Amino acid sequence: MRYNELAHLNIRKGPLVKFKDTDDPRITRVGRLLRKWSIDELPELFLVLQGKMSLVGPRPHHSEEVAHYETHHKKVLTIKPGITGLAQISGRADLSFDEEVKLDTYYMEQWSLKLDLIILIKTPFAVLGQRGTY
Repeated sequence: MRYNELAHLNIRKGPLVKFKDTDDPRITRVGRLLRKWSIDELPELFLVLQGKMSLVGPRPHHSEEVAHYETHHKKVLTIKPGITGLAQISGRADLSFDEEVKLDTYYMEQWSLKLDLIILIKTPFAVLGQRGTY
C-alpha cells in the first residue's frame, strides 16, 4: 500500500509509512508475537554484517516517508541507520515522529562510544519491557 492509503490509519503523527495501528488486521498472531518481542528485527543483523547498517543509529527511513519530511527531519539521513537507538530505548512507537527525530539528532550531535554502549545495554530492557510495541 502507498503512504497516502495508510496515513489515516497511523496512530503516530508525522510522515511515517511504517504506521502503527494497535489493531492492525493485516498482522497474524505469529506476526504480532514477532513484533512484540522484536524478533522481526533479527534479519537486520545481516545488514550490519554487510556494512549497510550499524548497531546503533537512527532507524531506517522509507523513501516514501522522506518525500514528506521537512528540512530539519532530513538531518537523520546523513548517517548510517541502526538497529537500535535513543528512540528505541526511550519509547519506540509511543514517541511522536518529532520526538524520534529530536532523539536521533541529539544522538548524532552527542555521539560517543559511551553513548553507544549505554544504548546497547538498555536495548534488551526496552525489548523485554515491550513499551511502544504494536
